[in-house]
Parts: sequence; C-alpha cells; structure tokens
Amino acid sequence: MNVAAFFADISVVSIVIFVIGVAMLVAEVFQPGFGFFGVGGIICLLVDIIITADTLAEGLIMAAVLFVLVALLLIVSAAMFSKGRLPKKLVLTESTDTQSGFSGVEDMQYLLGKEGKAVTDLRPAGMMDMDGVRLDVVSRGDYIRAGSAVEVVEVESNRIVVRSK
Repeated sequence: MNVAAFFADISVVSIVIFVIGVAMLVAEVFQPGFGFFGVGGIICLLVDIIITADTLAEGLIMAAVLFVLVALLLIVSAAMFSKGRLPKKLVLTESTDTQSGFSGVEDMQYLLGKEGKAVTDLRPAGMMDMDGVRLDVVSRGDYIRAGSAVEVVEVESNRIVVRSK
C-alpha cells in the first residue's frame, strides 16, 4: 500500500467526517453527559473508515490506527485528571453548608421541654411516644422502663436526649 497514494485519494468529505468524529470524542471527555458525543464520534469514525477504505486490509489498518488514537486520547485525559487539571464543569464548586441554608437533618429544637411516654425500655436508647409520634431517643445513661413519663432535655442534630419525669 502506497501511503502517498492513499492520502491523495482521501476526499474532503472523509476528512470532515474524521475531524467531526475526533472533535466529538474530545467533547465527550470534557463535557459530562450520557455518552452522546462519544457514541456519535465513534459512529463518525467508523463511517469514515467505511467510506475511505478500498479493501478490507485498508479498513483494518485504519481501524487499528483509530484505536491507537482513541487510546492516546484516553491516556492523555487520564493523566490530566490525575494531576488535578479538571474542567470547571466537572468540579463541584458549591458546598451545602449550614451558612448557605442547607441542613442534613431536621431542626428539632422545638422538642425541648416536651413530655411523652417511653414506648420501649431506654437502656439508654429506645423509643418514646409524643402526641402519637414515635421518636428515637436516648437517656443520659439511665435505665428508664417502658411506660414511664419522660421529658426532652437536649436536642443535638438528630439526637434527642430524655430524662425520667
């Protein structure tokens, strides 16, 4: 196979399809998505091989070269990612902290001072009933029998501390 003759026979359409395919593969690396650009790029490159190759041997050689190019693209991308050079779209810049108004647990401070009844024995953890609502609670190390009256004395995040009434 004469390389100069091969490149002389390549049409403009084939070059355009190749460039579009490679551009779509590069876009897939830097634009998170559902694989649209990656699949589209591979399809463009396969169509380019089918259009350009005159024989099966040429097609296989082109496919091998294409495989090497895609592998190099992945290696370069992996090296870039491992060194922390990530595109801004791939890096989370916002945080979900309490200063921004986000909370991982419900604020239960309104329970302070409320009374209820221990549904289970508290050893020290158990459950209490407060106006028909069951809550997971703990005592301060004391054993409290089921059915005893309890009062909420401390609320920290989702931890509710009670004492015997």
